[in-house]
Amino acid sequence: MTGVVGSSHLKRIGWKEWVSLPKIGNVRMVAKVDTGAKTSALHVSHIERVPGKREVKFRIHPKRKSQSPSKVIRAPLIEMRRVKSSNGIEMKRPVVRLRLSVGGKEFLTEVTLVNREKMDYRMLLGRQAIKGRFLVDCGHAHLA
Repeated sequence: MTGVVGSSHLKRIGWKEWVSLPKIGNVRMVAKVDTGAKTSALHVSHIERVPGKREVKFRIHPKRKSQSPSKVIRAPLIEMRRVKSSNGIEMKRPVVRLRLSVGGKEFLTEVTLVNREKMDYRMLLGRQAIKGRFLVDCGHAHLA
């Protein structure tokens, strides 16, 4: 990796990587690394506010192109945020903070919750999660 200033301490990752959610039963899934997205996004269904709390309950589906297995998760709601999807449609999405593990690095990051059922990858890893941690090598996959 010549010519990249200050990058020697950053771990290289590919355009797609295994991501685990260690605090959620170590659920694993393949995420697409998306430097065009500010915030990471996770495929979920059955999103609902927990009555009387600033919390959301949702179901995650880590297996690609399948609704099972699934797991019910509760997380504090940070905010409802307007997000423009890749097709240009703007919508409000719940934002939560989740602990992720990529290539042996564990960290907290903001994640928007959205239905990605029709997409190839159940998760997008956005710039906020990547910045200062990883260097993306778009010519390879699963480097971490």
